Amino acid sequence: MSILIKNGKILTMADMIYERGDILIEGTKIKAVAEEISPPDGAEIVDAEGLWIMPGIVDAHCHIGMWEDGIGFEGADGNEATEPVTPHLRAIDGINPEDNSFREAREHGITTVVTGPGSANVVGGQFAALKTYGRRVDDMIIKAPLAVKAALGENPKRVYSEQKKSPSTRMATAAILRETLVNAQEYKRKLELGKEDPDKMPERDLRMEILVRVLDRELPLKVHAHRADDILTAIRIAKEFNIDITLDHCTEGHKIADFLLEENARVIVGPLLTERSKVELKNLTFKAPAILSQAGLKVAIMSDHPVIPIQYLPVCASIAVREGMDEMEALKAITIYPAWVSGLDSRIGSLEEGKDADVVIFDGHPLDVRSRIRMVFIDGNLVFKRE
Repeated sequence: MSILIKNGKILTMADMIYERGDILIEGTKIKAVAEEISPPDGAEIVDAEGLWIMPGIVDAHCHIGMWEDGIGFEGADGNEATEPVTPHLRAIDGINPEDNSFREAREHGITTVVTGPGSANVVGGQFAALKTYGRRVDDMIIKAPLAVKAALGENPKRVYSEQKKSPSTRMATAAILRETLVNAQEYKRKLELGKEDPDKMPERDLRMEILVRVLDRELPLKVHAHRADDILTAIRIAKEFNIDITLDHCTEGHKIADFLLEENARVIVGPLLTERSKVELKNLTFKAPAILSQAGLKVAIMSDHPVIPIQYLPVCASIAVREGMDEMEALKAITIYPAWVSGLDSRIGSLEEGKDADVVIFDGHPLDVRSRIRMVFIDGNLVFKRE
């Protein structure tokens, strides 16, 4: 099945804008993007005259499906706050695809979400990347696991000090993370010995298995860090163990933008459209994306849904522009940059030949809050059409 979208203004997010162009979809992929494409035999034609077209929006950090909308405790499955190290927990076992928020996400142009455990634990579990359309999680998965969640700062301190357990200080949080990674190194060493001598093969350990993949740089550590000192602790530990990390939240990253650039940091900023609900958010500002972007960093803007309902992710990008961020950089901050920071940019985040056919059609500029979405395609399927 071919679909030809014609005559729209196309923002490819691949450094090309077509004032009037066409997109050809074949099956689940984009076949071509050009100023003019002749319709293949039997193609369905979508006339986008006067409309704006962009890639599906990508949220690089949220908890959609983990804290279900309007349910409370029964739908809260994001924090196993009973022990501080739980890397074996998998987001896909806690996500409910019937959460209303998935429908709201796709109706507002969000086609990919990176979702997973919260930040109660020092090591919280495994994040997954999903499309926002599907009846079962298994059919929505782009990549699972995508990353392993870790958390620094106030949250683990608060959760475990209330239980009279460690960690109750930042020192202990960092020490527990280091200790866990050292245990994973030892498990990896034993696995290597076991390959040579089966009698030396260790008992299977699901917690350590996933962390070996972090040590091997197959998966990044997705580090919750708001305050500047916590951000730098995350970088310090990453360098000690030679692992890849993303810096999620990065609320005070604008205070150390030069260091972040020096370290080639991958930053995911947010939530910004929220109150300063704890001390480590005292320097929260919508100017942060502009400051980080102008320093030379590729900035992804996140919702942290349900902290900010996911449908307002484009609004966050709009406000970032108002506060000094370049308009195109803000659009990239919710498309190609979150795809890149999540290691998914070969499939999503821009409108290019061979990529997933995730396409959003607006009746106005995507960052104008008055604009409405006309159509959303995910993997070439029309999943929303405004009547």
